[in-house]
Amino acid sequence: MRRVVAGVFVSLDGVMQAPGGPEEDPTGGFKFGGWTTPYWDDAIGASLGEGFSQPFDLLLGRRTYDIFAAHWPYIETDSTKSTFDAVNAQVAETFNRATKYVATHSPETFTWKNTQWLGEDVADAVRALKKQEGPVLLVQGSSELLQTLLANQLVDELRLLIYPVLLGGGKRLFGPGIAPGALKLTKSAVSPTGVVIATYERAGAVKTGSFALDKPTEAELARRKKLASGG
Repeated sequence: MRRVVAGVFVSLDGVMQAPGGPEEDPTGGFKFGGWTTPYWDDAIGASLGEGFSQPFDLLLGRRTYDIFAAHWPYIETDSTKSTFDAVNAQVAETFNRATKYVATHSPETFTWKNTQWLGEDVADAVRALKKQEGPVLLVQGSSELLQTLLANQLVDELRLLIYPVLLGGGKRLFGPGIAPGALKLTKSAVSPTGVVIATYERAGAVKTGSFALDKPTEAELARRKKLASGG
């Protein structure tokens, strides 16, 4: 069985749009593209490196696919060239080698090698992939695709980098259609720039309880009656 792992840069108020640069995704008038870059430090780099160190294939929405396809295939991987950068080259080689499964209405326009279409029913396609043997299915960015995966309880693990910034609006990690469920924190750290690096796994259904008095007061009963009547 394959696991779906979502790696997400997210602001404290839940926005994941355009973390890497102003031109990445300005749709909806988003003005803060590149909001993660001032917080970069070695701890974040090490966390990302660890995540990319194990075999994986990519699950991508079309917009993120286009961003990646316009960047990573063009990174210099020849160490003899003056523009060679070892870190970027390693990521580029890993991404270029991985199979890219993409949610899109225009599969005929793929340009990046090792790219496959998820088909008309994305949720069913991912369910089928999860039943196969193979490496982790890693989601990067892809906010719209993530909404589908979360709504269908197809994400097994969330690797969040939570940034100490409020963006006010933009594409969000958790939209209104996600399926309820409990999560378990399996790993956490805080980078020197204040980014919370947290890994969560699914942990079954939501559990509830109550801190209310065993015997409600008259005031509490009145409050409940008022709520029930729409007051």
